[in-house]
Amino acid sequence: MKNKVSDVIEFMGKPIFSFDKLSISVLVIVKIAIILILLKLVLMGLKKLVQHQAEKKGLQKGDVFAVYQISKYLLVSLTAIMILAMMGINTTVLLTSSAALMVGVGFGLQQIFKDLLSGVLILFDRVIRVGDIVQVGDVLGRVLNVHLRTSLIITRDDVNIVIPNSKFIEDNVTNWTLDYNHVRLILEVGVDYGSDTQLVTKILLAVANEHKDIISDPCPKVRFSDFGDSSLNFQLLIWTNEIFRQEFVKSDLRYEIDKRFREANITIPFPQRTIWQAKENG
Repeated sequence: MKNKVSDVIEFMGKPIFSFDKLSISVLVIVKIAIILILLKLVLMGLKKLVQHQAEKKGLQKGDVFAVYQISKYLLVSLTAIMILAMMGINTTVLLTSSAALMVGVGFGLQQIFKDLLSGVLILFDRVIRVGDIVQVGDVLGRVLNVHLRTSLIITRDDVNIVIPNSKFIEDNVTNWTLDYNHVRLILEVGVDYGSDTQLVTKILLAVANEHKDIISDPCPKVRFSDFGDSSLNFQLLIWTNEIFRQEFVKSDLRYEIDKRFREANITIPFPQRTIWQAKENG
């Protein structure tokens, strides 16, 4: 019996593929398979553990995701080094030669390396997190995933956009939800000279206070901003948690303001240049 076991072990240990110092046997393949299965189980357990701790301690989803991603990359890297060592590859020499290789191909892969480094910085720094609403250039969207090289955001038009992580480091980025979950909006409105300014203020505040998406703390405010060329100009300052659909909130308010002004015989004037053009054309 012992001889049969030793024969099996000897057979499994025989190389089925070898090249220079690289040697692969059935035993090595089995060990690699076991290591990969264990890695998968460890990652699954780690994910559940991190999620459990997050729910228990009330951590933010973005922070939890960052911890998991960083741990995942470290474990995968260590596993890859272990597998290479099992195959007979000198990882020290490999890392040294890789550094020299990076110098040669670095110019061609410069952008990729920049994105990878930016991804690491984002995951550690946590300035951009999953669930945040960010604006990169003209693109406004909610962060769905932060990967090592790219991030995925979804816009208000339900369009998924893949953004290189270097954009978050190099460009001007607005994170609407970094510190607060609400944002201040300003609506500009002008009324005819001679209008009751107190009534205008009362209507604007009433419209804001009655809207379901406007929060009461901070409370809405009205500012008499200027005496314009053809109108008395007001600003309605409101705060809302609906950051992602803020344009719809402002649209709702404009509809209601227009309705209330009509009921109160308050007129929003045309620009004077439009009236003059009409007279000239007439």
